[in-house]
Amino acid sequence: MLTRRTIKFVHSLAQKKYRDDSLCFVAEGRKLVYDLLAAGMKAEGLYATDDFLASLPASLLPASTAVHPCTVAELAALSALASPPKGGGAICVFHQRPLVSVTATEAIGNTLSIALDGVQDPGNLGTIIRTADWFGIHRIFASHETADVYSPKVVQSTMGALARVEVIYTDLPSFISSLPESTPVYGTFLDGDNCYTAPIERPEAGLLVMGNEGNGISAQVADGVTHRLYIPPFPDSSCGSESLNVASATAILCAELRRRIRAK
Repeated sequence: MLTRRTIKFVHSLAQKKYRDDSLCFVAEGRKLVYDLLAAGMKAEGLYATDDFLASLPASLLPASTAVHPCTVAELAALSALASPPKGGGAICVFHQRPLVSVTATEAIGNTLSIALDGVQDPGNLGTIIRTADWFGIHRIFASHETADVYSPKVVQSTMGALARVEVIYTDLPSFISSLPESTPVYGTFLDGDNCYTAPIERPEAGLLVMGNEGNGISAQVADGVTHRLYIPPFPDSSCGSESLNVASATAILCAELRRRIRAK
């Protein structure tokens, strides 16, 4: 039986203050919990129905994980989401990733990474993490103004990609300025070059910067961009929506950069 203390602790993780204090976060739903466990995320406590526990390979649960069998009603009381996942079956408290300390050169290397400059909508952040996972991008560098990767809405919308994509919060202008001069830094601007035709010598490497939903890329970060790109509407004379959603724009640019690698 769940205690009030347990319920209070799990609910508290909906707030950043308590996530920061405990270095834990919550994931809800049968598939999400299973995917994070299968990917090796360390679990503090698992609250699940008997049928979920019966279907879970014992190898996925370290001996240090506290397992609490629950009824569906108890899981509903434990959930902090307005709309819990259908067929939930499990809620799990996971440990956050350990903080890493690497130089900008080591962090980027000869791979493509994403930088987020003040992306504040949790749904956008979660979708961008899923997009990065799909296109084989393993690191995202986020400004301190970007939404918290461990907030419940972000965790749920990543659909497990959180286990495979590392999100590192940093001072973006300083980070970008410390990159080697040869590192391409891409960013989207209304006065940029057509992303489909602009010359890009090393599409497999560099940093793709995406800006805030309303204000775009900040002036400080823009100073470090070496390739100013623009996603044109179709047809060119189109005068519909004012701009693309940042998550959609990220997917388009990731797809174009990956296409160019295949084209080589």
